[in-house]
Amino acid sequence: MASNADLVQYIADQCAGAGEITVKKMFGDYGIYCDGKIFGHICDDRFYIKPTEAVRPLLHTLDLRPPYDGAKPYFFIEDVDDHAYLSTLVRELCKVLPDPKQKLKK
Repeated sequence: MASNADLVQYIADQCAGAGEITVKKMFGDYGIYCDGKIFGHICDDRFYIKPTEAVRPLLHTLDLRPPYDGAKPYFFIEDVDDHAYLSTLVRELCKVLPDPKQKLKK
């Protein structure tokens, strides 16, 4: 089941404040990026972020689930209505994620 485009945009808007938030359609659902770094997925109308020790203490609830079949567990974020909470999570998460790889020009 694919995610609702309006919900995807809502989650992206809620993460704003952490940096430049973009989403890309991937395999029927969405990857979500901050300043070019992929930090999570929106799959089946659910929001997941990469599990790191940097955000673990900030989580309201610790819930690890795979976003799709065969995936490693990610932090499932149920409360997508709290703008300050989401932007803080994303900002702290992206501090520890590696910079995106530069694409080679052909």
